[in-house]
Amino acid sequence: MKSLRFLISLVLIFVVVFCHPLAAWGFCGFYVAKADAKLYNKASQVVIARSGDRTVLTMANDYQGDVKDFAVVIPVPTVLQKEQVRVGNSKILERLDAFSAPRLVEYFDPDPCALVEYHEPGPLVGAASSPEATNTKKTSNLGVTVEARFSAGEYDIVILSAKESDGLETWLVRNGYKIPKGAKQLLKPYIRQKMKFFVAKVNLDKFEETGYQYLRPLQITYRSPRFMLPIRLGMVNATTEQDLIVYILSQGQAELTNYRTVKIPSDVNIPLFVKKEFGRFYKSLFQTAYEKEGRKVAFLEYAWDVSNCDPCSAEPLNREELEQAGVFWLDGNHPSAPFLTRLHVRYTRDKFPEDLIFQQTSNQENFQGRYILQHPFTGEIKCRAGRKYKRSLAKRFEEEAQTLAKLTNWNIQDIRKRMQLEGQQSTSAITSW
Repeated sequence: MKSLRFLISLVLIFVVVFCHPLAAWGFCGFYVAKADAKLYNKASQVVIARSGDRTVLTMANDYQGDVKDFAVVIPVPTVLQKEQVRVGNSKILERLDAFSAPRLVEYFDPDPCALVEYHEPGPLVGAASSPEATNTKKTSNLGVTVEARFSAGEYDIVILSAKESDGLETWLVRNGYKIPKGAKQLLKPYIRQKMKFFVAKVNLDKFEETGYQYLRPLQITYRSPRFMLPIRLGMVNATTEQDLIVYILSQGQAELTNYRTVKIPSDVNIPLFVKKEFGRFYKSLFQTAYEKEGRKVAFLEYAWDVSNCDPCSAEPLNREELEQAGVFWLDGNHPSAPFLTRLHVRYTRDKFPEDLIFQQTSNQENFQGRYILQHPFTGEIKCRAGRKYKRSLAKRFEEEAQTLAKLTNWNIQDIRKRMQLEGQQSTSAITSW
C-alpha cells in the first residue's frame, strides 16, 4: 500500500539417533525445518514485552512502496514523549520468529533386534519538520491537539488527541498524510475512548543518512492498565485476510480475553515426503484449523521459557537480545527468564470487530507446534521382534496418511501415492495397488 497503513507490526544437522519416548515435553528429536513468518505474504509482526502495567511495543515493518508515501497511525493510551520512542533492531524480530516458529523434527527407529523389548513406534509426546522540543498546539476548528512532536531516527513523529474523527482526518490530510477511504469511521471508537494517536512518517533526508534499504521497526514504551493491540485500523483498506504474529514476553503464558485462544494442532507423526514441502504443509494445516474454528480464534504456536527449548529451531535469546526486544525487568526482582508466547491471528473485519485484548496468566506449560518424521529402520533384520516390527509399519504409515489428510484436507489417495514413492506403503496402498 502506498498510503496510510496501520502496520500491525505494533506489529540440519541430519543425525541418525534413537531415543525412547520421554515424559511430556522431554524431546530428543532433531529440528530440520521451520514454518516462520516468511510463509505468509505481508504477515505483520509485533513484539510486546509486558510486566505490571508497563508495555514495550516493537512494531515490525513490512511496508512495500516508496518510503515518501509511508505513514502509520497507531492508537495509544497515553501521550508519548521523545524518550519513550526509539528505533529498534529488525534482527530481533527475525530471532524471535526463528526461535518460536512451528518446527519439523526427525526421529529414527532403532534396530528392533537390538532392543530387549520392542514397543510399536507412536507419536512421541512431548515529511514535516520535527523540532526536538515538545510542544502542545491546538489546531483551530478541527478539535485536534498536537500533544508532542519529535524525531526518532528516520521517523518524524507527532502525538495527537482529537475530539472527532472528521477533524482528525482533515488534519492528517492537510499535513500530507494520505488517508484511505473508510478511516474516519474506524477512528471514532478510539476518540470515544480518549486514546491518543501516534503518527509517524519518514524524514527522507534522515533515511538516506542511515544507509538502510528498509524501514527499521519502531519501539514505544508506555504505562497503562490496558493490555491490548489495536487492529481495526489495519483493516481499513484490506481486501483479503491478514496474518498477524504476536510475540509476547511476560512472566507467564499470554492469551486473548475477547477471542478464544486455541493451540495449533501439534505433536503428530506425518509422512516422510513432507520434509520436502514443510512450508506448504503448514500453510494447509493452518488454513484447515482456521476454518474449523470458525475463522475467529487466535492460535497458540509456541509457549516456552526463553532460556531453553527442545528441540530448538534457533539458539535461545541472550540477555542483550531480550533487552532489544523490550524486556526491562532482567534484575534481581525477576530472576526467572521471560516466558515467550507466540500467537498467530488471521483476521478479517467481520470476524474480528474488536481490538485484541490480552491477559497474562500463571500458566507456565510448555507448548510448540511440532511435527514428527519417524524414519523406519532400514538395516537387515534377523529376529522375531524385527519381523513383527516390519509387519507393523504398513499400519503406521496408513495412520500417518490419515493424519496428514485430516490436518490439511489433502486428497488421501494423492498422499498414499506420494508415500509409496518414498517407500512408505500403507495397508490401504498395498490393498489398492
